[in-house]
Amino acid sequence: MGLETRAGAGAAPRWRGGFADGLRYGALGLPLAFVALPLYVLLPAHYAAEYGVPLATLGALLLAVRAFDAVVDPAIGRLVDRLFAGSPARLLAVAAAAALLLAAAFHGLFFPPVAGGTALLAWCAALLVAAYLAYSLLAVLHQAWGARLGGDAAVRARIVSWREGLALAGVLVASVLPSLAGLQATSAVFAVALALALLLLAGAPRAEPAPAAQRFDWRAPLATPAFRRLLAVFLVNGIASAVPATLVLFFVRDRLQAQSWEPVFLAAYFAAGALAMPLWVRLVPRLGLAGAWLAGMALAVAAFVWAATLGPGDTTAFAAVCVASGVALGADLALPGALLAGIVRGAGHGGREGAYFGWWNLATKLNLALAAGLALPLLGLAGYAPGAREPQALAALAAAYCLLPCVLKTAAAALLWRWRHRLDEENPR
Repeated sequence: MGLETRAGAGAAPRWRGGFADGLRYGALGLPLAFVALPLYVLLPAHYAAEYGVPLATLGALLLAVRAFDAVVDPAIGRLVDRLFAGSPARLLAVAAAAALLLAAAFHGLFFPPVAGGTALLAWCAALLVAAYLAYSLLAVLHQAWGARLGGDAAVRARIVSWREGLALAGVLVASVLPSLAGLQATSAVFAVALALALLLLAGAPRAEPAPAAQRFDWRAPLATPAFRRLLAVFLVNGIASAVPATLVLFFVRDRLQAQSWEPVFLAAYFAAGALAMPLWVRLVPRLGLAGAWLAGMALAVAAFVWAATLGPGDTTAFAAVCVASGVALGADLALPGALLAGIVRGAGHGGREGAYFGWWNLATKLNLALAAGLALPLLGLAGYAPGAREPQALAALAAAYCLLPCVLKTAAAALLWRWRHRLDEENPR
């Protein structure tokens, strides 16, 4: 359970697995997830409701910006590896600059100085690019930091769980704070949380510096068979998760007609995910990382199939769906990252974790871009628009929100089932 670090004068602090270590490392996950929920979930609904931007236009804009952002992630991964090979002070200085840019862009997106038309779309696109690039640098840095700590499968799952558990806490705050305190307060809280998280990260456990190979090909992760297998599962499963994340507010407001319940539903979903994460970590020694992830996928499908039968007023039933799917979310967050960390070590690519997580985040963003860029325009073509009450439009919304993710999640589970033994063999337990 020990890590590949050496004690001694001037050595980096070692991971011991306690509360303090987990908090110092994982804290940055809270503000990063805090900003992710408003940008991925609230921003489309906000621009549609407040500024009358059509869903098809929003979908195309989000798809274009996310596609641009995604293609630079492998380069960001290489930059992160170089930062880790240098001094900690330089790494933290770059992280602080990215955090400042992210906080400013987040505020500007929700409080634009223009009211509509082409100027609003241009402002939105420019600040989305800035926010996503800053977010990407911080996210890849944070993920690579954790992967460099090493450990067996259970330890890696625990490290990722600290990051993702605190990320769920951030999402939980972000899910209720805008409706309770407004977007101004949300922006201020985000900026303060980001600053505090960077202060904690400065004292977090870290591995000894491992020089990044100067000739390491940025395409090398894709030449690693284990990584390609895991990435295929992650892509399909990620799209399955991104579609309902994009559509949840529309489903609650129009299909369930329960807008006042939005904070309750979102809080139940993310709280269940955070509370269930220790369960998935405990299942790893028994089922393996791949087996535990499969169990989470099965639970998610069962929950969303049931959601397709719900209609106006079914608030208690949908709260139960949120809890069940939230428990499944814990597996999606804790286990794939632990699998990836093991694959990097198994391939002998220690010190190049950033390169792997650059591709990993590219896949994550493509998932979100496809969800927004395809689901929203298709719903518009099917006759759905925010506020619709026609049966045909609501049926299309239910199919997109509930059934499409089930089909995709089942496909991801089939791939994972096929490769589960190989993936667990490539991850030391």
